[in-house]
Amino acid sequence: MSKAPPITLALVGHTNAGKTSLLRTLTRRADFGAVSNRPGTTRHVEALALRIDGRDALRFLDTPGLEDAPALLDYIQQMDAGLSREQRLQAFLRGPAAQAEFEQEAKVLRCLLDADAALLVIDARESPLPKFASEIEVLMLCARPLMPVLNFVTHAESQEPAWRRLLADHGLHALVRFDAVAPFVGAEQHLYADLGTLLPERRAALLAVGEHLQREAQSRRTASLRLIADLVLNLAALRVPIRKASLADPAQRAAHIQAFQAQVAERSRLGVDQLLGLHGFAVGSAEAAELSGLSGRWASELFNPELLKAAGKRLGAGAAIGAALGLGLDVALAGLSLGAAASVGAALGGVASQGFGAMGRSLSNKLRGVAELSLEDPVLLLLVAQQLSLLRALERRGHAALEVLKASTDLALSEALTVKLLAAFGAVCADPANRDRHAAAVAQALAEQA
Repeated sequence: MSKAPPITLALVGHTNAGKTSLLRTLTRRADFGAVSNRPGTTRHVEALALRIDGRDALRFLDTPGLEDAPALLDYIQQMDAGLSREQRLQAFLRGPAAQAEFEQEAKVLRCLLDADAALLVIDARESPLPKFASEIEVLMLCARPLMPVLNFVTHAESQEPAWRRLLADHGLHALVRFDAVAPFVGAEQHLYADLGTLLPERRAALLAVGEHLQREAQSRRTASLRLIADLVLNLAALRVPIRKASLADPAQRAAHIQAFQAQVAERSRLGVDQLLGLHGFAVGSAEAAELSGLSGRWASELFNPELLKAAGKRLGAGAAIGAALGLGLDVALAGLSLGAAASVGAALGGVASQGFGAMGRSLSNKLRGVAELSLEDPVLLLLVAQQLSLLRALERRGHAALEVLKASTDLALSEALTVKLLAAFGAVCADPANRDRHAAAVAQALAEQA
């Protein structure tokens, strides 16, 4: 990209239209500004840059909401009729009203005069009342290109057709449909491409921004899939040894199982946090805190007997997964393999020698009298499905979203992916030295499903 100055875009519009929300999503900055349902959250102009290749490519100006555009329009129209539109605007900005009753509007107009263009953010859920027509006319006094952005268009209360008519009445036929909470795939690229029609001299730079964002999104996906692959293969290879004395005591055996499950849940939670960070949702933010709570629920589902039973049936294990296996073991063992030495006891050793179903991996060490806990394949497959569901949700989640993320946990893995994953689970245990190669293959297989 050339070393031209950054393109300055002012985000303007009515109070609480979603300007800061849109800016968070466009810059992937969940920590920028304050977002709430209370009107007038932004009271001052705030700047934020979008950096590409180490330099500012775009400079966004987040402005306060217009509060009383009809009164301001009347005020300006009552000025000397001999003044041009630009002269009236400048007279207003120099006058006392710009420091008093119209202070917020003056901030917006000064900002717009310093910008190359403006994104007119509109909450499509609101009715297009006459006051909004006044806002458009006030903004047009600055003689800057205006690109309407219809926000929240996917909401059930969206009044998009009525807004289109109002905008057309003011000669604004080109617009962008958006949703700052759940952006459409490719919406950013469309936004910058359409802006290029309003700023033809900066069209190449805007197209370059869109292309960069597309490459960035693909890089995030590739890195996300590798994170998921590393997580699931590390858990597939996880083995926790238990001495036979512990197995003989029900309380100690249950404690070992609980600790193992907690270790798996913690690694799963860390995987969620890594995905959050990769997609710009910082741990500790409102979004991340809600997602962390959700990840805890997901972790508990990893050992949900009903979910595991369903996963086992898909793999041919039937009801063996999620049952007590006739050994008097706690049901909490569902989803775990317990490979044990024959010296532990005839009953336990007899079953262990046959394996715990088609997916069970009995890794007993008969010479040492040691049992090892490991994860069953259905648990690992369920974890893959959950992580892929989270990835899909994050790719469609705006950085202004305040609601709890409701990502589906019932993603069906394709048969081809399931076969590749099962092979990889076995391979990483037999060939741990080549775990990176196995992880790369799994990430490639996940890419075909994602």
